[in-house]
Amino acid sequence: MPAQKTAPSPALSARGRGMPASPIRKLAPSAERALARGMRIFKLNIGQPDVATAAPFIAAYRGFEPDVIGYAPSDGFKSYREAIVRYYGSFDVEIGTDDLVVTTGGSEALMMAFAACCDPGDDVLLFEPCYPNYIGFATWLGVKTSFVTTTREQGYHLPDRATIEARIGPRTRAMVVCNPGNPTGTVHTRDEIEMLADIARSRGIFLISDEVYRELVFGDAEAVPVLSLPGMDQHAIQVDSTSKRYSACGARIGWVTTRNADLRAAMLKMGQARLSAPTVGQLGGEAAIGLPDDYRRSVVAEYKGRRDVLVKRLEAMPGVELAAPDGAFYIMVELPVDDTNEFCAWLLEEHDHGGDTVMLAPGEGFYGTPGLGTNEARIAYVLDSEDLDHAMDVLESGLAHYPGRKETS
Repeated sequence: MPAQKTAPSPALSARGRGMPASPIRKLAPSAERALARGMRIFKLNIGQPDVATAAPFIAAYRGFEPDVIGYAPSDGFKSYREAIVRYYGSFDVEIGTDDLVVTTGGSEALMMAFAACCDPGDDVLLFEPCYPNYIGFATWLGVKTSFVTTTREQGYHLPDRATIEARIGPRTRAMVVCNPGNPTGTVHTRDEIEMLADIARSRGIFLISDEVYRELVFGDAEAVPVLSLPGMDQHAIQVDSTSKRYSACGARIGWVTTRNADLRAAMLKMGQARLSAPTVGQLGGEAAIGLPDDYRRSVVAEYKGRRDVLVKRLEAMPGVELAAPDGAFYIMVELPVDDTNEFCAWLLEEHDHGGDTVMLAPGEGFYGTPGLGTNEARIAYVLDSEDLDHAMDVLESGLAHYPGRKETS
């Protein structure tokens, strides 16, 4: 019999080839090898807090006793949506239960928002450095990205209106702002958010506001909810999540809110296509949402203490530059190295500080503009102050011994 011809392997899609690796997770193989060598790793690369998950959240899981874990409604349990409405009412944001869709984490909320606003080939405007999954979600959906750069020297606050509007093109459909910011910890001022809202209204585009860190604000800073601004009913999309507020990242519960009825209807149909958000996770979210202000204040105080330890240590390290954050639990730092991709890998592959090393997220992946972020890294202060202080010992040792260190004056 003649030899059977082998067909060529099928080709990946353009979006499959173009999906960016996460700077937060791409060094996981190096971390696994370090663990296999017996190293202890202080993981400051990912926003996974060590703060205990809110007790009512855990109690809801433990108290769940039905024989069958059934589907939830596609827009979420009504009792949970009613609880969210009350939660927003506590800081004077009026919404109804039919203005939101409960999602599988804030990630799905962002995906739904991008998909409902944009067709393939449309554009979203991002403020860099930004949460890298914004770029990943856009790529996944065939949506293009444009960038406005913010700088450490300006505390990663927004530039003037003319600079922003210059980046809005004929196919720009939405702007995305994270407030407080990931990866910078910047809390944008009311004037900044009102400027973005006015641009959205005047240019006829959407403003997607990622507010999952809204309550993690230090000092006198104020994170202004986009839904609190007048005239934004048709333009504003607000993304939220239980992950950071209640230290419940693995529950995968979030929601997306808009008063634009057509937009909400489109996102609900997307929710129907994926059936429902996790049933038990919603019960946990509903149980936790009524926690008293004392809980929030204690969590904020904990992160502020960690922030203060981190900033003090980093400011004392020669060649390290930073802007102290006002919220969330992240900081972007400029390090005296040629390439933080290589430095962060070296920390895991070669550095040994008494059996310890540290894991950071290289900064390049938080930018869309080529060449930016190559000497920056994001640090997530998700460990308690004692561990964080020791992790800075490890980082300082790493900077002192790294062969690619840049000399500073």
